[in-house]
Amino acid sequence: VAPHSLRLVGARCRQRQLCQPSPGSLCCHPTGISGVVTAHGLSSMAPAVRFSPAARSLFDEPLGIAVQGLGPRQPVTLRASLQDEAGERFEATARYEAEESGELDLGRSPALPGGSFCGLEPMGLLWALQPQKPFWCMVKRDVQTPLRLLLEVFEGHGQPLGRLLAQAQHERIFLRDGVQRVPVREGRIRATLFLPPGDGPFPGIIDLYGVGGGLPEYRACLLANHGFAVLALAYYGYEDLPKNMEEFHLEYFEEAKDFLLQHKQVKGPGIGLLGISKGGDLCVSMASFLKGITATALINASVANVAGVLHYKDVAIPPLGFDIRRIKVNKAGIVDIFDLLDNPLEGPSSQSFIPLEKAECPFLFIVGEQDRNWKSEFFAVEGSKRLQAHGKEKPQIIRYPGTGHYIEPPFFPMCAASMHKLIGKPVAWGGEPKAHFEAQVDVWQQIQAFFHKHLSGMPPGASNKL
Repeated sequence: VAPHSLRLVGARCRQRQLCQPSPGSLCCHPTGISGVVTAHGLSSMAPAVRFSPAARSLFDEPLGIAVQGLGPRQPVTLRASLQDEAGERFEATARYEAEESGELDLGRSPALPGGSFCGLEPMGLLWALQPQKPFWCMVKRDVQTPLRLLLEVFEGHGQPLGRLLAQAQHERIFLRDGVQRVPVREGRIRATLFLPPGDGPFPGIIDLYGVGGGLPEYRACLLANHGFAVLALAYYGYEDLPKNMEEFHLEYFEEAKDFLLQHKQVKGPGIGLLGISKGGDLCVSMASFLKGITATALINASVANVAGVLHYKDVAIPPLGFDIRRIKVNKAGIVDIFDLLDNPLEGPSSQSFIPLEKAECPFLFIVGEQDRNWKSEFFAVEGSKRLQAHGKEKPQIIRYPGTGHYIEPPFFPMCAASMHKLIGKPVAWGGEPKAHFEAQVDVWQQIQAFFHKHLSGMPPGASNKL
């Protein structure tokens, strides 16, 4: 499997000052910065923040940030923050020096050592956002409301922060104008359908998340902004669905597939599947047993059934075994479950291997090389071997160095560790913030290109943005 070539430069300092790692920092702090002179009223206009787009932008789109009205070479500290729907605060800071003109453009000016990152990072204040509450991940529950980013500009580079010079808010939205959000409660199906503007028909995708349960909608609605009809599907821990994952009945997922395929605004003859983690192996099972699946994209997925027994008609696939003694806990109390699961190639555990050779569709495996949840690269490679051994098309495998398990749409801050619903303790997901950010941006494009190619007949890399 050829590794995907992605330029992951890391959050490196581009200054020539001597830097030493700083606890809690994604980069480094200064041991002294020369040539910094504080401006005293050298600008005739008050400092002001400028965003591009000005007032609001889609969450998965880049955001231009600039400050005008500063003094020549004036040192300032920028702080970005937002609160999620639970009221938890995410924050990142960066130190800068204005240009001679008094303007500071994050697309041109490198961040100096001492903040959450350094170097030329136009989106650093977004990818470096970190929760102030330990083991907390950013999740958007209500996609109909924006997240509000607050940007503050402070004088100087001191701690505590200096005088507030300017501040502004920007809305990061999830639904493009005209995209429909349609709750689905037909038969057993508990889902939300997102439809792009217009009559269509649009390529259809079922979107599945992992062991967190419930009905996450944010990835589905962001994909719908790019021309797909996407069904965000709940499968446990939501309304009247099962409360746990002891059993999975593929007939439920078949019902959802049929619903989407029969929708008048969905283009046939088949649909796509997108799944992460446990949602990924459910997608593998759907592709293996159900008709009408045209393309399957998997993010850090297993090719063995995990967590509960999978039933379909007269077939029952047991869950992959595990040994709790293989769990490790570090000094911070964070659990590493990387070695927890048994090898699906050995002994009784081989019965848990999903027969993906039965699938009649191409596969895309997205692999974070620093995934600490489980051995996603091993699963992808073994899945590829099994497909080829049965004369099936070799799947596309894209590996991302420095990238953990929890790969989200672009500009979601990396979640290094959080509470695991099954383990009951904070679990490490893996990844390095800058590399993980760059991977999320590329993964988003790769997924869209894959589905456009196989569901729309468009060439790889072609855009169908509205």
